[in-house]
Amino acid sequence: MNIWFKKSFVLSAGLALILSGCGAKSDNTATNASQTEPNTAQTADKLNVVTTFYPMYEFTKQVAGDHANVTALIPAGAEPHDWEPSAKDMAQVKDADVFVYNGIVEGWAEQALSSASNDKRVVVEASKGLNLMEGTAEEEEGEEAHAEKGHDHDHVMDPHVWLDPVLAQKEVESIEAGLVAADPANKADYEKNADAYIAKLKELDTEFKAGLKNVKRKDFITQHAAFSYLAKQYGLTQVPIAGLSPEQEPTPDKLAGIIKFAKENNVKTIFFETLVDPKVAETVATEIGARTDVLNPLEGLTDEDKQKNLDYLGVMKNNMEALKKALNE
Repeated sequence: MNIWFKKSFVLSAGLALILSGCGAKSDNTATNASQTEPNTAQTADKLNVVTTFYPMYEFTKQVAGDHANVTALIPAGAEPHDWEPSAKDMAQVKDADVFVYNGIVEGWAEQALSSASNDKRVVVEASKGLNLMEGTAEEEEGEEAHAEKGHDHDHVMDPHVWLDPVLAQKEVESIEAGLVAADPANKADYEKNADAYIAKLKELDTEFKAGLKNVKRKDFITQHAAFSYLAKQYGLTQVPIAGLSPEQEPTPDKLAGIIKFAKENNVKTIFFETLVDPKVAETVATEIGARTDVLNPLEGLTDEDKQKNLDYLGVMKNNMEALKKALNE
């Protein structure tokens, strides 16, 4: 379980009893009706696929096509770093033919899978096998708290691989493999769907490369350290105000350092994100006379995103345009 999740996840004896008797898929579907896009009625010949949060849902839905009913546990608009499953959510995990999660972000997943055991369930950890980047505990806990614990070089892994279009392709491939393992009869369709979506991700990668190749500056300030993979992929440098968890607030020294950096480097845009209070980014922007703009970590779609019919590809293109504008100021 990821050490930067502060809350513990404990299964009670009562929850164990609920899990031992759960099996009504119609109730589980109703639970998630407001969390994901409408699905067709579940049928015996379709896989029951449970995902964790938006990118995993979107990638899985694209690969599964008509062969699965895909749901997301974490509701739209909820911040996935702090979310924990309820008894009904655990019932869905138990009943799933396939369970798809990113890894690291879902600090509850390992224990949930163990508690809601199902020998026939295929589990896909989409980020498994990728070359993950490290984030220091100072980023996550704050330098003072970290020093009190006596650790100088403790590291945690950065989960935000889905924000790199190249690594997103690898996650789609992992999901494809999981669906094929659960439903080999439809292997050809899963491969076809995965190839089609990966082609779109490759096109997105090409657009990012072209759009960010000749920008005037290479560094950008974000409220949340979510864009390290994207920055590395396109030769940029992310300067985060806070750490891997979006709820983390910077220490006074850290905030002063960010303000100093912004002034010395004539930064004119401070990025904040959806789903999280932008007050820290606004504080820095006010201090240096800069503007704020959204750089979306795609941890969940907002109501506004849905109204605009935005999906992963659409939001990522908006992110690219936001970066182009800020890096050419």
